[in-house]
Amino acid sequence: MFDLPTDLPADIVPLSWLLGVWEGTGVIDYEADGTRFEGEFAHRVSFSHDGGDYVNYTASAWLIGEDDTRTPLVAETGYWRLARPAGTDDPGPALLPAVTARESARTVDDVEALRTEEGGFDLEVAIVHSDGICELYLGQARGPRIDLATDAIVRPAGAKPYASASRMYGYVDGHLLWAWDIAALGSPLSAHASARLARAE
Repeated sequence: MFDLPTDLPADIVPLSWLLGVWEGTGVIDYEADGTRFEGEFAHRVSFSHDGGDYVNYTASAWLIGEDDTRTPLVAETGYWRLARPAGTDDPGPALLPAVTARESARTVDDVEALRTEEGGFDLEVAIVHSDGICELYLGQARGPRIDLATDAIVRPAGAKPYASASRMYGYVDGHLLWAWDIAALGSPLSAHASARLARAE
């Protein structure tokens, strides 16, 4: 059981169950280009907010060796937000200020108007990997479950082939469970990694 802050911006309330730091382990099992990648990894994920209408995301993972050594894997940082058109009272792009002043904070009714016919909320998630790969995911939050699929992937010229991905997050018995499917190194989209994390903070 955990307590949600009462002063959350309305736009992040549908994602509020994610807030906090999560830690645990998972498994990698993926075959590509004649090589099978498998092993156990440690994972630390943080979802936080700074008063804006988005959730800050960071994650780090380490491959666990036979002698309990930890080899760093990819680290990630990004932003999760409800999908909605930007208005004149929203700042951006870049450092451009809002054209008009927002008369009041967005309300629960404003957010409820974004609810889909399926009963969830459309999401936009931007994630940058430490190897330079950038992912834009589109998806939906429906209660304690989130499903995402890449809409675009941008990668540096020297990065390894990485074509698409999907992720699923769920809150089950007090734990954050997630699964990540990828199409990489010439292989089609298939299961790649999954983990079970407990709330650490």
